[in-house]
Amino acid sequence: MKKAIIKKDIRGITANKKILTVLIVVPLVMAVAIPLAFLIPILFAPADSPDLKELSKLLESAKIYTEGNLQYKLTDLMLNHVLPMFFMIIPISASSVMAASSFVGEKEKKTLETLLYSPLPLKDIFAAKILAAFLLSMAVSAFSFVVMLIVIEGLLFFVTGTMIMPNINWLITMLLISPAASLISISLIVRSSAKAQSSEESQQVSLFLIMPLILIIIGQFSGVMMLGTHVFLILGAVLAIIAVFTFKSSFGKFKYETLLR
Repeated sequence: MKKAIIKKDIRGITANKKILTVLIVVPLVMAVAIPLAFLIPILFAPADSPDLKELSKLLESAKIYTEGNLQYKLTDLMLNHVLPMFFMIIPISASSVMAASSFVGEKEKKTLETLLYSPLPLKDIFAAKILAAFLLSMAVSAFSFVVMLIVIEGLLFFVTGTMIMPNINWLITMLLISPAASLISISLIVRSSAKAQSSEESQQVSLFLIMPLILIIIGQFSGVMMLGTHVFLILGAVLAIIAVFTFKSSFGKFKYETLLR
């Protein structure tokens, strides 16, 4: 029965052209347009460019020692230390789109009563809603990462004849930070979706999750804070703990009467 709910939710999203467009366009912008906006100026700027010299200060603050010329070092810095934080917006935004329409979507389609009359307990219905959004979010994240990698490595090989492989920061991001952040976002949004009267209202929760990412990104470019591998690990561990707690507490004290209001 839980599998049926999961499949129904995923089919409902993929069949909705408006939502599906958002799930495709936003990740592509984050995975292709933004990386290219960073890398093209670095790869095509003159070696004595003031912009490159300004960016080189990030290397000093990050204390990252990579062999190669300045352009190679800056490319490695952007790919393996800055872009992972930008990438985190993808699973959060993707999960928020689907999770926000979970119970609200059922209300809007007048199918909530039918769902609640199913033999599944309310806790299992919550879990199925969360799992459906989580699976779709991870699929979007994986697809976006592959597309980003193909575009970036293709550009690097075309311009420089070399490629820079993702380092362990991306492994931590894809296997730990991204799933944890996505689960936190989904759990909170599904919980708010149960009370909300519109999907836009329930999506507001995701803004509070994206804001810390924006602050970290600003800190990276200002040189105040540059995340190393140990910081990625600590961040991933903390988010994983929060994700487990949020998931378990997301069911709250909801009763059938609460959802039907």
